[in-house]
Parts: sequence; structure tokens; C-alpha cells
Amino acid sequence: MDILRIIAAIFLPPLGVFLQVGIGTQFWINILLTLLGYIPGIIHAVWIIVKR
Repeated sequence: MDILRIIAAIFLPPLGVFLQVGIGTQFWINILLTLLGYIPGIIHAVWIIVKR
């Protein structure tokens, strides 16, 4: 299941974080990072998925 989340995180980083932790602090941080730059959003999303 983590592979699907990582693939989702590459195409749409907030979706990958949402699938892992739901709507919470990490989700909103990821949306902010994705708006500031797509690559930081991807890095954060993959980090959240791998960490948990």
C-alpha cells in the first residue's frame, strides 16, 4: 500500500499525505509546501509516508 501512496505523492503530494495521516497538521504543512514549490511538497509527502 505504501507504493500506491508514494506514487500518489509524486503526482499530487497532499493526496499522499492525506492517505497516510488524514487531515491534520502534516496535511496543511504539505499543502503550504506544495504551493511554495512542487518539489518541497513531494519531498515532505514521501518523508511522511516512509516515516510512518
